[in-house]
Amino acid sequence: MATGSGSIFLIGMMGVGKTTIGRLLADAAGLEFIDCDRELEARAGVSIATIFEVEGEEGFRRREAALLDELTQRRGIVLATGGGAVLREENRRVLRERGLVIYLHSTVDEIVRRTRRDTARPLLQTENPRARIEQLLREREPLYRQTAHLSFQSGVTSPKKLVKRILSHPDVAAALGTAR
Repeated sequence: MATGSGSIFLIGMMGVGKTTIGRLLADAAGLEFIDCDRELEARAGVSIATIFEVEGEEGFRRREAALLDELTQRRGIVLATGGGAVLREENRRVLRERGLVIYLHSTVDEIVRRTRRDTARPLLQTENPRARIEQLLREREPLYRQTAHLSFQSGVTSPKKLVKRILSHPDVAAALGTAR
């Protein structure tokens, strides 16, 4: 972990609240918030679904890796990564080396509830989204745990209370340079 780097990187499955928690965390800590997926869409000028259609998942992952490499070099940000950002070893390395990585996790039921009406998630456009979420979680959980410095469960308390809990952790204070 880059102690005092001033940056926090949120990882975890789609639908666990990385964007919601990230915005609140950035506001509370006086940092800039960046959603990697939204930034990628803004730069590409098209949706992630369109990138998947035209370039496939590999094309999307290439774009994501280049953007992560750039964004993780910034100081003083809270970055919400895409759910699959940990799939590439290089992404895992730069995340761990350049900031404090927080793994947000939730139950499968909660993820299904939060994503069931979201048509903007290409990996869930399947007959059985729940089975797909379970499969993705089986594949990614070890990578999330390997990459994270800290882990917090979302969905068991309000987002504001979770942010307070995160900010009260000594490793977060050290990463932000606010340790007393």
